[in-house]
Amino acid sequence: MTAAIAEKGAPAAPAPGTSQHPPVRSRRGRRERAFDEVPRWQIYLPLGLYLLFTLVPFYWMLLFSLRPAGSDSLVPWPMTFDHFAKVWNERAFSVFFQNSALIGVGTLICTTGVALAGGYALARFDFRIKQGFMLALLCSQFIPGALMLVPLFQIFKNLQLINSPLSVVIAETVFQLPLSIILISGFIRNVPYSLEEAAWVDGCSRLQAFRIVVLPMLRPGLIAVGSFAFVHSWNHFLFALMFLMDQDKQTIPVGLSTLIGADSVDFGALAAGGVISAVPVVIVFAFIQKWLISGFSAGAVKG
Repeated sequence: MTAAIAEKGAPAAPAPGTSQHPPVRSRRGRRERAFDEVPRWQIYLPLGLYLLFTLVPFYWMLLFSLRPAGSDSLVPWPMTFDHFAKVWNERAFSVFFQNSALIGVGTLICTTGVALAGGYALARFDFRIKQGFMLALLCSQFIPGALMLVPLFQIFKNLQLINSPLSVVIAETVFQLPLSIILISGFIRNVPYSLEEAAWVDGCSRLQAFRIVVLPMLRPGLIAVGSFAFVHSWNHFLFALMFLMDQDKQTIPVGLSTLIGADSVDFGALAAGGVISAVPVVIVFAFIQKWLISGFSAGAVKG
């Protein structure tokens, strides 16, 4: 009788081929379900507002650059390119464009080359002041460029580099190097050290192993660092204003400031100059977007 009662109160045996434990939903499945349960408007509304906040200034600049002077229409019609012709020919923006391109490419080459050497040293060698050097690189990011104008001007004056584009390239490179070295060192740490050792065993020197093995794998990182240096130098206003005296050596940001008069502002010409300044940067980022994203994500992971 007791055995019958015990058998009656015991749970039923599981069927053959089934598990005794209830199914456990994976963490990824729970996240996907939670994401699916969020109303779509709570996602698209903030994104739409951010997109509107970002694109309206660009549309406003394009509107002023394409509509005739004195028009207050919200649509650039009839469309005119007189403002672009004015700033390109009469305001010497063709010269400003060439100067900005020269300084941007020079900063890109110098920053990438020096950061590549410094990043390799930080990633592959151990030395006594390595941690202190890294801390100094990080702390240097808090120093504003305006604070260094007077000593830099004095140094360039003694070197007879005032009114030379080389002074702006050097100044831009110096301020871009700390972040660039830190990023490049992160990229190099993600390259297995065993690959270089295998190249050494095959008879390569350290420089040859770096050129053959490591350098091809750093393409996304180099593109990320180089593009960041180029865009910063392209848009920077202060160094070009202080170190370049002649108008035929000025850059686009300084040229834009000359369109703002004491009593009036030519909004059409100013907007056209802004479009000329923004288009090359947009084109560059459109072509390197894939490598730029992968490069910054790779540099953020410590190997």
